[in-house]
Amino acid sequence: MSYLSKDLSVLAYANGFTLWHYTTADDAATVDTSGYFNAAATMLRVGDIIVANLDTAGTAQAGLFFVSSNSGSVIDVNDLTRIGSADTD
Repeated sequence: MSYLSKDLSVLAYANGFTLWHYTTADDAATVDTSGYFNAAATMLRVGDIIVANLDTAGTAQAGLFFVSSNSGSVIDVNDLTRIGSADTD
């Protein structure tokens, strides 16, 4: 798949920082690819955080992406920081 604007929404905004939510059937490695969020280059800023629900059609994952660069046309996010990586009970 690829980035779908309908799946990116603002959770909170303050002091030039935006907390986003994104959901997709894509896995973390796909979303982490430089350029995945290029269509959102006018909205995402360096330092923004994206809470993500990933691989929703498979083995669901959740985590945080940090927007590490935005050239005005190319967006890059850091590797996923996973949330809930294990459930032993």
